[in-house]
Amino acid sequence: MSKVDASSTEEQLIAATLQGNDDAFRRIVERYIDEVSRTVTGMLGAGPEIDDVVQEVFIKLHRSLHTFRGEAALKTFVIRMAINKCLDALRRRKRMRWLQPWSHDDPWEPPAEDASDARMDREEDLAYLRKAVNQLPEGQRAVVILRLIEDYSTEETALILDIPYGTVLSRLKRGVDKLKTITRKPSGPDRSGGVS
Repeated sequence: MSKVDASSTEEQLIAATLQGNDDAFRRIVERYIDEVSRTVTGMLGAGPEIDDVVQEVFIKLHRSLHTFRGEAALKTFVIRMAINKCLDALRRRKRMRWLQPWSHDDPWEPPAEDASDARMDREEDLAYLRKAVNQLPEGQRAVVILRLIEDYSTEETALILDIPYGTVLSRLKRGVDKLKTITRKPSGPDRSGGVS
C-alpha cells in the first residue's frame, strides 16, 4: 500500500484510496470538507441536517470513487455530489413540510445581551439574504450559490451541475432577478425596524 502525506497529489490520493488506504481517503476529506460544508450550508441554510448531508457526500464519494474518470477535477466531482445530496435533502424537506404543515422553520431566539448592534445587523442581513436565496427554485439556487457565494466560474458551475454554459447564465440571471424582487419591499416597515 502506498504511503501518502499532505503533499500527495489528487491522483496519488485517489489511487491509494482505491487500494484500500484509509489515510488517503481521510486526506481527501480534509482537502474538500470546508468547500462541501459551505456548499451544503449555502444550499440548505443552517440547520441540523447539514452534518448528515456532508457525511452522506463523503460516504458516496468513498463508494463511487472508482467511477471517477478524471475528466474534471476531483473537487468538481465532489461538489457535484454535494449539490445532488442537497437536492435530495430539499426534496425530503418538501415532503416533511407536506406531512407537518404547521411546523416552524425558524424558532425565535432572543439576542445575546452583549451582542453589538453592528454584528446583529450583519447577522440579520445574512439571515435575510439566506431566506431570500432559499426561496429560489432549486436550479437557480444551486447556480446562485456556486457562482455568487462560492465564487466558481461559469464553466466550473456548468461542470459541477452538469448543465450547459448557457443554462448557467440564464438561471443566474433569473435567480438574481428573483432575488431583487424578493428583497425589494414596496412599503411598510423596513428591515431596520423603522417605517418607510
